[in-house]
Amino acid sequence: MKKPGQSRIGRSLSALAVATAIWIPSLHWFFTAKEGDFHQPSGISTKARQLASRHLALWSEPEARQQELNRMRASNAEWDFMGRTFLVWSLADMSLRNPEGKSQYVAVMDQIIVETLRLEKEHGMYFFLMPYARAGNFVMQPPRSQFLDSEIALMLASRRWVAEKAEYIPLLRERIAFMGERMAQGAVLSTESYPNECWMFDNAAALAAFRLSDRLDGGDHSDFIHRWIQTARAKLTDPVTGILISSYTVDGRALDGPEGSSIWMVTHFLRLADGSFARDQYQRARKELARGLAGFAWSREWPASWQGPTDIDSGPVIPVLGISAGASGMALIGASSAGDEDYLQRLVTTLDFAAFPARKNGRLRYCASNAVGDAALLYASVLGPVWNEAITHHQP
Repeated sequence: MKKPGQSRIGRSLSALAVATAIWIPSLHWFFTAKEGDFHQPSGISTKARQLASRHLALWSEPEARQQELNRMRASNAEWDFMGRTFLVWSLADMSLRNPEGKSQYVAVMDQIIVETLRLEKEHGMYFFLMPYARAGNFVMQPPRSQFLDSEIALMLASRRWVAEKAEYIPLLRERIAFMGERMAQGAVLSTESYPNECWMFDNAAALAAFRLSDRLDGGDHSDFIHRWIQTARAKLTDPVTGILISSYTVDGRALDGPEGSSIWMVTHFLRLADGSFARDQYQRARKELARGLAGFAWSREWPASWQGPTDIDSGPVIPVLGISAGASGMALIGASSAGDEDYLQRLVTTLDFAAFPARKNGRLRYCASNAVGDAALLYASVLGPVWNEAITHHQP
């Protein structure tokens, strides 16, 4: 016979279970974003304007920007660099979405590019890399990081796409030449970001830079891109899921398997390089990594068939559901680029629920994020115009 206290506890737990069953499916209605509130076909959405307002303010307020950079660099110097690149790419798309604001956007793009190139020149490539970059020797000499070369090339190309700048022409051509020569030397047509570490994210970004550069300057990397895709299909995909692995050695030995913090962004880069392969990879990632419940959605970091170690990119992974903040953030970019409105809408619902948006003076930031995370979210909310023009036109 149950004691009275036990009976009350049982009734309370039963009531809690019933309430939860009713509450959870209804919770998303309080956070579901209105259509076009995050990403829209033309113009700039409300959230995008608010996110951009904060970033533009940071680049006009040196002390505030330095404080933010110090916080990021204390965890990861890469975040300082990637915050810059995501913002430049965002401002390029915003320049095409909102011509009235183009002069302001271009001025900030130049400010970021000039400062980034100055820091690279003064301090060397290690300034933007994690400390372990110094722990080994680069296979290819002289040492260069594809992480820096590919994203700087895309910054320069994006800036030139929206408004030509003569000083950037030789700088872009130089980066493209370096990457092309080094990638061609690799057994799997890839080059290192860290000593004997080739990252799919960075080599896919190089392909997008090749394509933009070709459109701008009349080059033709089509044959190399075709060979790269064929090589990746044959040697750089996970045998179980068919998803591109995230890192590998110069000779093509896998280091990390498929990861959500990598593949979603890779599908976006591949869309400019090879639309068919991009769609294939997106659908595979959608099947293996995209998950949802009661109107919310998120991304796993790894498919069920493979488990990797958590790192600075994946961030903490919630057990059982396998929710990864890093992968879910990149999934917003992947879904936005692929035009997957259903998944994108539910990801934004989760973002507004779990990332704690804070608005002040028309500026938006997410308290669970940081400057690089918010810059990536900004890019997800405005991307499209530059890629779409580059796919259909040979010159801007």
